[in-house]
Amino acid sequence: MSFVDSEVTAAQAICDVLEQAGIDFVIGMPGGDVMHIFDALYDRQKTIRTVLVRDEVSAGIMAEAYGRRTGRPAVVLAQGVWLLSNAALGAIEALTGSSPVIYLTDLSDKIPWSHHSPTQTGTGHYGNWDSHLAFRGFMKEVMEAHDPIQAVQLTQLAIKHATVGSPGPVCVVYYGGALKGKVGPASRPALHASAGYLVPDLRQADEASLARAVELLAAAKRPTIIAGNGVRFNGGTDALLELAQTLSAPVVSTSAGKSVMAETNALSAGVVGDYGLEAAAAVLGEADVVLAVGTRLAPGDTLRQHPGLLDVHRQTLIQIDIEPRNVGWTHPVHCGLIGDAGTVMKELAARLKKKSMSAADGAARVQSAAKRGFFESAESASDAVPILPQRLIRELGAALPANALVTSDAGENRIFMVHHFRSQSVNSYFQPGSTGGMGYAVPAALGVKLARPDLPVVAVCGDGGFAMSLSGLMTALEEKLPITVVVMNNAMLGWVAHVQGERRIASHLGRYDYAAIARAIGCRGVRVENPAHLRAALSDAMASNEVTVVEVMTSPEQTWEQVVCKVSAASS
Repeated sequence: MSFVDSEVTAAQAICDVLEQAGIDFVIGMPGGDVMHIFDALYDRQKTIRTVLVRDEVSAGIMAEAYGRRTGRPAVVLAQGVWLLSNAALGAIEALTGSSPVIYLTDLSDKIPWSHHSPTQTGTGHYGNWDSHLAFRGFMKEVMEAHDPIQAVQLTQLAIKHATVGSPGPVCVVYYGGALKGKVGPASRPALHASAGYLVPDLRQADEASLARAVELLAAAKRPTIIAGNGVRFNGGTDALLELAQTLSAPVVSTSAGKSVMAETNALSAGVVGDYGLEAAAAVLGEADVVLAVGTRLAPGDTLRQHPGLLDVHRQTLIQIDIEPRNVGWTHPVHCGLIGDAGTVMKELAARLKKKSMSAADGAARVQSAAKRGFFESAESASDAVPILPQRLIRELGAALPANALVTSDAGENRIFMVHHFRSQSVNSYFQPGSTGGMGYAVPAALGVKLARPDLPVVAVCGDGGFAMSLSGLMTALEEKLPITVVVMNNAMLGWVAHVQGERRIASHLGRYDYAAIARAIGCRGVRVENPAHLRAALSDAMASNEVTVVEVMTSPEQTWEQVVCKVSAASS
């Protein structure tokens, strides 16, 4: 199983590992000792695409979004101190949102001077920073490679640990000597091909738990599935649809799980939780058996454990998760199934097809609940100027092809999107659901476009988040990644300003012409001030196959408070 037939540099062997694991993309910035890996990538441009970004923040977010869309890791490659200080946002999102990402970095340790505290090193000596300790704060796993053999094997193990169990970000920190040496057939420990390490984790739940879950679901009168971000991987979305149809069970999603089922499906009641739909809250609240899949049931998803939404005293709760610690973490369960979400749901569906079902018509339940409040509101049809966000989102939905992929930024724009945007296809909507960091939408759109270059990709952000990620337009142009960016420009940090009320400070932004800035960079740029012009502008952007910024002048009067889910609507 050895893959080293002759002596090669550690950096060359590391790139062999990436090729064997099917890594398609390395995203980052050259510098320090990782230059050895960049040099080895030069000879692999036909198999691994190396993407240069303007900052490591973008690299981390691009890789996180790519991992969330595909279930496969991309590599973030940059010098240690800058990777730590700039790429942490994407890593934290990957950790808390369970996206597989590989971070490869160096110490720039400058042996034998590292204990004298030279700049940029992270060895942890007196007067210096400790890279291992720092990275451990937001990584699933951190590994240090001190010699060339470790450098190769720990890269293999990093890919393994990023993808098995609950996925997440894994970091390998290379000492300088680890990247400058060589490895060969006689290396000890022996070097082997990566396939033997990279075994897919498609665990099935134990027999007793499966039998119990089938019994409870078959007897349910009003079963409901609450699906989270963990459903996205390993065929989970197909299994979710099959199980929901078998049960005739409505599906509500967490905000992080938005689009694990297309929200145009008759069984989809949309997002549940703080900024979700009243219909979703009503459907979940009336359930007698609740199946939670790939979600930790965080407070924001259950309206702070509101008993009218989810109550284990009047409802039976079944939970599926590949991480045992997540099952029964926030709510006690009547039946817990430890295993891969897609694998377990597929088995449940197969067994339930042999049973007599007691469930009411799930689609009818969704249709009835929709009267309490669904995706559109009166504001969605408004002709007001400045344009209301609700109207913009309605026109965006009408202009987008059904297979379009959408990324959303943090802030008030995201809250309006969670509530009002109706995803038309599966696994098509992505937002910073775990950290809520601004500046996410544009680099995330680039990561999603890397994953699916054949599909239209749209980033939706506010003017604050767009200003943080302007350099992403340059990357989009240089890497020929035609995305559309929709900017809601209300000249303020909307969420902050509306929370502050009349005591506003440090929340007003200047009036800038972002469409003109986009044109100056080399993109198409369009400013829309009349709602009647929205659909044409958005449709043209989609059809152009160019990097396009559609700047929409939006009302500063609309607030996040308008889309807070009404707790009363969830009462049983």
